[in-house]
Amino acid sequence: MRQKKDAPLRSDAQRNRETILEVAVAELTRCADAPLSVIARKAGVGQGTFYRNFPNREALVLEIYRHEMQQVADSAAELLRCREPDQALREWMDRLARFAMTKAGLAEAIRQATSGPGSPAKPGNSAVMAATELLLRANREAGTIRPDVTADDFLLAIAGLWQIDPHGDWQSRATRLLDLVMDGLRAGAPGR
Repeated sequence: MRQKKDAPLRSDAQRNRETILEVAVAELTRCADAPLSVIARKAGVGQGTFYRNFPNREALVLEIYRHEMQQVADSAAELLRCREPDQALREWMDRLARFAMTKAGLAEAIRQATSGPGSPAKPGNSAVMAATELLLRANREAGTIRPDVTADDFLLAIAGLWQIDPHGDWQSRATRLLDLVMDGLRAGAPGR
């Protein structure tokens, strides 16, 4: 019996998929040309299971990118539930920095997956944009950031993250950069 395309995966199938993604992030970050058979073996799944989830390299790479981006985006609402808006925003910025460093490690694999003729397009950043809007709105309402900051302004301000060498001391550089951005967001905040 064939499973419907949008039907939820069984728990073991979901675990297999998540394990494949975790292993693939590590392997493709190390080497953009990592063999899919190595990823399947290290994930502890057979070739059939692997290719049922990801029919080709491009599908795997783009799903990693989408999955990682969605996790960062989803964390915004979680942080707002348990932190003050400015603390949630700053912590989310750190998560975004970790995502940026992972993406930097996968940059070559993503470029390969999206650069050939007939290749799929790189997924958009609408989930991250929506998360940014959510966090900024909560902070504007709380008076913890200046009221004129837009999501576009914010993303331009943190664009320096993508210039940091992921193989160097990126954590301290990202922290310094994001602290500067946060200080700028707070300047002129009505609640300060």
